[in-house]
Amino acid sequence: MNSPASLATELMAQLQGAPLQQIAQQLGASPAQTQDAVGAALPLLLGTLGRNAAQPQGAMDLFGALQRDHSGAPDLGDLLGSLLGGGGGGQTDGAAILGHIFGGQQQRAEAGLGQATGLGANAGQLLQMLAPIVMAFLAKRLQSGGMDAGGLGQVLGQERARVQQQGGLGGGLLGSLLDQDGDGEVGLGDLLKMGGSLLGGRR
Repeated sequence: MNSPASLATELMAQLQGAPLQQIAQQLGASPAQTQDAVGAALPLLLGTLGRNAAQPQGAMDLFGALQRDHSGAPDLGDLLGSLLGGGGGGQTDGAAILGHIFGGQQQRAEAGLGQATGLGANAGQLLQMLAPIVMAFLAKRLQSGGMDAGGLGQVLGQERARVQQQGGLGGGLLGSLLDQDGDGEVGLGDLLKMGGSLLGGRR
């Protein structure tokens, strides 16, 4: 198994087509902008989970939450339907999950994503939609792979390293959050430059 696709790439592939169109409609954004924003948000979410799961207790907590709250999760289409169906439950779940993932850095994550992708205040809404999808995706991964908490921590740790190596908008946003704990501060100005080059239409 040499270098399997990253979790973010795999999940992005599952969202192509109708799911991304639904998300774009919900956000009132163009499909291209939504694609860029989701492409940055998924590595950010998965990479931050990787940081949280780097500690054994963090991996245990996440493993417990996935088994308790997300096992037997509906398929992606059904999940999106319930999230976008306006019942509101999905959004509150998403907000609660984001609180666990980002902790005190949630506003910083939302602001960084909003500014870098041009979504502005809608970035928080996008992350709330994607958070339950990411958790359901990981829960399915656990079930199919027969992973324990240690295995989950390892997989997410590899994903975090991959996101940071690949850079791009998701990697830059993740770096700016991680650097809160550390040394080399990635300024929002750098992120905006990266976002500008990504969103400048050069495809």
